[in-house]
Amino acid sequence: MDIDLELEEYAEAHTTPETEVLYRLNRETNIKILHPRMLSGHIQGQFLKMICGMIRPKQILEVGTYTGYSAICLAEGLDDEGLLHTIEIKPELEEMATDYFKQAGVFHKIKQYIGDALTIIPAIDETFDLIFIDADKENYLNYYRMTIDKLNLGGYLLADNVLWSGKILQPLARDDKDTPGILEFNTFVQNDPRVENVLLPFRDGMMMVRKTMNYDL
Repeated sequence: MDIDLELEEYAEAHTTPETEVLYRLNRETNIKILHPRMLSGHIQGQFLKMICGMIRPKQILEVGTYTGYSAICLAEGLDDEGLLHTIEIKPELEEMATDYFKQAGVFHKIKQYIGDALTIIPAIDETFDLIFIDADKENYLNYYRMTIDKLNLGGYLLADNVLWSGKILQPLARDDKDTPGILEFNTFVQNDPRVENVLLPFRDGMMMVRKTMNYDL
């Protein structure tokens, strides 16, 4: 008996259902797009929406749009005058994400960027109340270092996949660049005096960080 699968199904059954638009996006991503597991999905999407509902951010930065599921959830929880800045490196995903942003009625709340986040982030002259990192794991610490000064005092940073399917506890494969990136990120955050943090062991692990002080390391 697969207890983990049963527990996940139970959790989904006791979580506010996806909207029709999110359901269609979830299904289309799984049918048409490579590596559909990268989609945030039902439970995580609802979690993101509820976090936004609690803190009511005016500006959000998302690193890793993919097909737009998490962006829609974040945008739905934005302050009425808020804006989500979302970055995706793969231009072939832009049309699909844009289409679903329009279907969800949040297109006006989202500013899309296509390209390398390491280049784009420094060029965004904004500060943020919430940052969500869900992109290439090798650069997690780079994204953190580039965004933490853009995070307002008291603001939150979330990073997905920080348990990395349990690989963080296993011997490293010789050609594995992602797991070391996650380990480096987790260790750095744990020892960063500017923040307080909690690693939530749900789905593939979510690091939640709250910025408590400003200064350069």
